[in-house]
Amino acid sequence: MPRHRRGWAMGGGPGYADRHSPLTVSMLEPALLILLKERPRHGYTLLADLDALGMGSLHPSVVYRTLRDMEGLEWIQSDWDTDQTQGPPRRTYHLTAQGEEALQSWKQELGKTEALIRQLLQKI
Repeated sequence: MPRHRRGWAMGGGPGYADRHSPLTVSMLEPALLILLKERPRHGYTLLADLDALGMGSLHPSVVYRTLRDMEGLEWIQSDWDTDQTQGPPRRTYHLTAQGEEALQSWKQELGKTEALIRQLLQKI
């Protein structure tokens, strides 16, 4: 029976290089809010923009589930874009007033987290 190692950082094993850290997952929500504050976007565009931010290892299902959750919280809204000339209609996501409030809360939390990360890095 294989011995399981506790914790993400232990690494190793098949597919390890393709895994994302729990820290990356925790940054998904604020990253999506920031991107949608810049401008409304389709899900596919959000995936590409997350990749450009260095979060490309996230599976699309995780991103779309987070978008659904955020829509349920009324932080974002989506509409079907039927003006496409090719392909099926796509959802366009945009930030709501509640989403802007959530983003401001995330800004405070990220500032606290940044300070904690600096403190931890100094101790390594």
